[in-house]
Amino acid sequence: DGKGMRILHVVPSYLPAWRYGGPIRSVHGLAAAQAALGHQVEVFTTDADGAKRLAVPTDRPVDRDGVAVHYFRGAFPRRLYRSPGLARACRERLRELDVAHLHSVFLLPTRVAARAARRAGVPYLVAPRGMLVPELIRGRGRWRKRFWLHLFDRRTLSGAAAIHVTSRIEGTDAARVVLSLPPRVVLPNGIAAEELTRPTPARPPCLAPLGEAPYALFLGRLSWKKRLDRLVAAIPLAPPELHWVVAGNDDEGLIPRLEAQAWGLGVAARLHFTGEVHGEEKAALLGNALALVLPSRSENFGIVVLESLAAGRPVVVTPGVGLAPEVREGCGLVVEPEPAALAAAVARLHAEPAAATWMGTTGRALVAERFTWEAVARQSLTIYEEILARAPGRERE
Repeated sequence: DGKGMRILHVVPSYLPAWRYGGPIRSVHGLAAAQAALGHQVEVFTTDADGAKRLAVPTDRPVDRDGVAVHYFRGAFPRRLYRSPGLARACRERLRELDVAHLHSVFLLPTRVAARAARRAGVPYLVAPRGMLVPELIRGRGRWRKRFWLHLFDRRTLSGAAAIHVTSRIEGTDAARVVLSLPPRVVLPNGIAAEELTRPTPARPPCLAPLGEAPYALFLGRLSWKKRLDRLVAAIPLAPPELHWVVAGNDDEGLIPRLEAQAWGLGVAARLHFTGEVHGEEKAALLGNALALVLPSRSENFGIVVLESLAAGRPVVVTPGVGLAPEVREGCGLVVEPEPAALAAAVARLHAEPAAATWMGTTGRALVAERFTWEAVARQSLTIYEEILARAPGRERE
């Protein structure tokens, strides 16, 4: 590979701000794997953590798994992740680097980094991270986001060397929002190789109310786009011995409504909320589940699908989940996001444990072959090399 590349990732929020869900985990997985392959990798981000700030230094980089993470103080308006320090660092540092990888749209760090990269003549990629989906834009702030696209992000997107999508579905969605996109490159999210060999921990204490009853699991940020109301509506249609566990942080305050729905259907005793889970507890929830169920309206990728398959458990997903084509290869069931279809899929896996085990084993092999972070990082470096080869005057020494 010769001399290592100098790579910058720009992302509005970063670990340990876990509340922001999958993207920060994915960006760090990619950055750390690139660093492990011998490249100089930096991250520019903010100290955002909901209404609070992360307790991190903002005057020097923090080493996270070989990645130099620079946290900059956020400023008003915080919902756009504005940070004058981040903007200044982009202007001062970008010309020293080979390539910039910008994660998000509709937020200021991407816009300021893209502008600095264009001025420095540094090629950049934009990863929309599932935010360029027509139905989601219509559902949330349609006019505000269309105005933002027109005013700010059109130049950001058109000036990119490539648009990084994590699945074919995400690429198709993005092209429906912005008609004249630069080339799209598919680079999936990944998973740590050690997750493939981890023995399944015993059932965690949060499952004590279930006893030894089998359960279907939803794991992830509780959000309107995940269509959890469909999952709750599936409970009375599934075998009565089955329980349903919903694990994840509830920033949108959906739990009271979902609990009321379960009470109304007479199935409140079979629905359990655990709150946010990490580490051993999360691994135990995944490894002991009958199946993971993800009824999302739109899921540009679905990292939790990989986590379930790595734990050897099958998945039930809807066609809007980016990994649906891979699930169809034999590691789960792809069904319409209707309560009856979700209930029937879970009932089938419950009735056929040998088939469920076979699907989980097939999924684990698929993840090992295509979706470890090292494999994904190597793929990303090939993409960067191709972009640099096309960029005028940017060949690396």
